[in-house]
Amino acid sequence: MTTTLETTPRATRREWLGLAVLALPTILLGLDMTVLHLAAPMLSADLGPSSSQLLWIIDVYGFVVAGLLITMGTVGDRIGRRRLLMIGAAGFAGASLLAAFATSAELLIAARALLGLAGATLMPSTLSLISNMFRDPRQRQLAIAIWMTNFMLGGIAGPLVGGVLLERFHWGSVFLIGVPPLLLLLAVARPLLPEFRNPGSGRIDLASVALSMGAIVAVVYALKETAKDGLHVTTLAVLAAGLVAGYAFVRRQLTLTEPLLDLRLFHRTAFSVSLGAQTFGLYVLAAMQFLAVQYFQLVLGLSPLESGLWMLPIAAAGIVGTLGAPFVVRRLPAGTAMTLGFLIAVPGLALMALSGRAAVVAGLTIASLGIQVVLALTYDLVVGSAPPERAGVASGMGETGTEFGMALGVAVSGSLVTAVYRGQVTEQSLPAGVSSEARDTLGGAVAVAEHLPQPLAREVLELTRAAYTDGVQLAALVSLGIIVVLAVATATLLRTRQRDTVES
Repeated sequence: MTTTLETTPRATRREWLGLAVLALPTILLGLDMTVLHLAAPMLSADLGPSSSQLLWIIDVYGFVVAGLLITMGTVGDRIGRRRLLMIGAAGFAGASLLAAFATSAELLIAARALLGLAGATLMPSTLSLISNMFRDPRQRQLAIAIWMTNFMLGGIAGPLVGGVLLERFHWGSVFLIGVPPLLLLLAVARPLLPEFRNPGSGRIDLASVALSMGAIVAVVYALKETAKDGLHVTTLAVLAAGLVAGYAFVRRQLTLTEPLLDLRLFHRTAFSVSLGAQTFGLYVLAAMQFLAVQYFQLVLGLSPLESGLWMLPIAAAGIVGTLGAPFVVRRLPAGTAMTLGFLIAVPGLALMALSGRAAVVAGLTIASLGIQVVLALTYDLVVGSAPPERAGVASGMGETGTEFGMALGVAVSGSLVTAVYRGQVTEQSLPAGVSSEARDTLGGAVAVAEHLPQPLAREVLELTRAAYTDGVQLAALVSLGIIVVLAVATATLLRTRQRDTVES
């Protein structure tokens, strides 16, 4: 009996040049995540936004992106992924110009919302195009690793590029960074990027779009508000409304002939387990990075620049883990490699629970190395386990999992630290006469201490910093427990996925 082996077509130079084109919006989105925080003081002085307006300027982009990722993944499947990418690039460039020259807080909020609308098209389009351009599993793994690395490089370069621009130019210059690369993308996309669409797609169900956006935005908003101010009745009401909308969305998808989200994807073990590992892996990474930056500045008293420099080894380890993942998976099954990545993170999180600058940096560096290996593989499995015609919606789900994981990590870890802090820093534990602001947050305590006599300031800071450190240690232990559960889950649920998943 003769067996004929089918060979998966390998990418040519055109596909690799196309990957370089797809790197442009990826780097840009990484930059955009970091530069706005640097510009906030300057634009506040110029536009005079209220505190709530400033929060919307910063947050509205993320809310709109999170709410539209699933929708835009589906739109790309139906109208063409290259076409959607080009529409999004043109829209992002136009909205960037509007934001750069905004003359009021209201106009800047509107421009940021438009940036979110355009940004929601870019990530699902780039990831789904990669899944179609690189059909060979090994090449696809490497291409996704490079794609993720560009995103991290953009995040690292953001503070440096933004700092240089803000020293020399108007705050609006940070929004102009992305215009030249997006114009370049529009010029070269057609010759270098192939078009892919699902010819069997029907019309887009607008009710499903509204329900998905309402559910995701409400839940993400509730998580962010919980991280900032703790649980309140209003936050719980918004969360409940989001969960109701999510339930209605799922019920509707089960009755539609052409659903916005094909729930059959979750019947694929590789898809559902990888999406869960990605979401909660990012929960841990986002939580620990957020707390580390706060710890450096508020507990150790480092400047923002010094804190950023101490984060560089952590970012470098993440890049090594991302680029190393395709080589690890050539020798190990995907499930085993993911389990190994989670196990590498365990001692890192245990180190973070010890506190101290060296322990936090070393621990988070180790954890970042292991978790980034996992994330590089989960992105590949999420898009690779979906049918080619559903790659857009699969990548949209992957990006939605990313947004949820990051928002959940910051919200839950922030709430844990706040609960520990307020449990220890009480009116009875603080010296008499110290403002109640010191009981709310460590940032408030640091501000209060600046106006106190030196011995009293030292006493307040020792108490509040110790309480905050205890909270960080508890959050690190919770994250460690999550990583152990994820290691067991991937080892158990993905044990049947051997090399045929990741090799041709």
